[in-house]
Amino acid sequence: MEIGIDSFAAILPDPVTGERPSPADRMAALLAEVEAADRAGIDVFGIGEHHRAEFLDSAPAIILAAAAARTSRIRLTSAVTVLSAADPVRVFQEFATLDLISKGRAELVVGRGSFGEAYPLFGLDTRAYDDLFAEKVDLFLQLGESTEITWQGRFRPALHGQGIFPRPHQPRLPVWIGVGGTPQSFARAGALGLPLMVAIIGGTFDRFRPLIDLYREAGARAGHSPERLKIGVHAMGFVAETDGAARDIFFPGWLHLTTTIGRERGWSPPTREQFDNTASFEGAYLIGAPATVAAKLRRLDEVLGGVSRVTFQMSTASLETEAMMRSIALLGTEVAPMIRAAQ
Repeated sequence: MEIGIDSFAAILPDPVTGERPSPADRMAALLAEVEAADRAGIDVFGIGEHHRAEFLDSAPAIILAAAAARTSRIRLTSAVTVLSAADPVRVFQEFATLDLISKGRAELVVGRGSFGEAYPLFGLDTRAYDDLFAEKVDLFLQLGESTEITWQGRFRPALHGQGIFPRPHQPRLPVWIGVGGTPQSFARAGALGLPLMVAIIGGTFDRFRPLIDLYREAGARAGHSPERLKIGVHAMGFVAETDGAARDIFFPGWLHLTTTIGRERGWSPPTREQFDNTASFEGAYLIGAPATVAAKLRRLDEVLGGVSRVTFQMSTASLETEAMMRSIALLGTEVAPMIRAAQ
């Protein structure tokens, strides 16, 4: 199992003063986090894509390129690229360039996005949400196969043999499909034979097993080998010396973001009890001391029938700079070795 970290470059107010760090300072801290993850032996670092005031990750390829210049071994991925709202040709060029800068460490997780801001921002109709993604994934995958392609679709001007440059350092850019809870998304990823990255941001892990089984069944029907049908999980996570310390550090930022997003979506106000329940051993938050987090990872792997990668969403603890760096170190030097030793 690979261990990774995902960040949305959250820029959060101090829970006491209400002040926010400057965007430049927050970006500098984020790049320092990637460097720390590289030193700690973390396998992969992902940057999301959002177009909202709470996050600084509207241009993830640029952040990842800066990180590539400061690191030597960690793989660098989007988490996720909102491909439905982007030009696949431009995305391919950006990540091929990142792959050259990083000497073959670039990856993508592509999806439709959990927020809708990108669609009107780039002049797209949200009613075509799914059709946009299906067409653009098809084009993106073809771009990886050939330098010059002929292609025609509904949402982008046709290609008539134009060259797509540069080409990546790797023979192919690794592409994962990012999904939430829609059965059709799991089935499509299986039919394409692409690795699956499941965002599990609450509840329990076991409720996703039927959807993952659907993914594997769709992949088998399409003739893809089980080895090709890899499962990844993106979940809230944080590591500290004790379970209580990890929860206390993570909670304020979690409360702020969950309250903000919940108002938009009509959720009930979040509570500490709700948070603690989801951070318990049965819940989907990977928050706690190293031994606790390692035990939860082993349980996650068993419940979902084998997991190739787990990425920890730590952004809500970003105000606690020292604790954030300590969490990255503990994840890489204590949790990851426990998991690797058991495999």
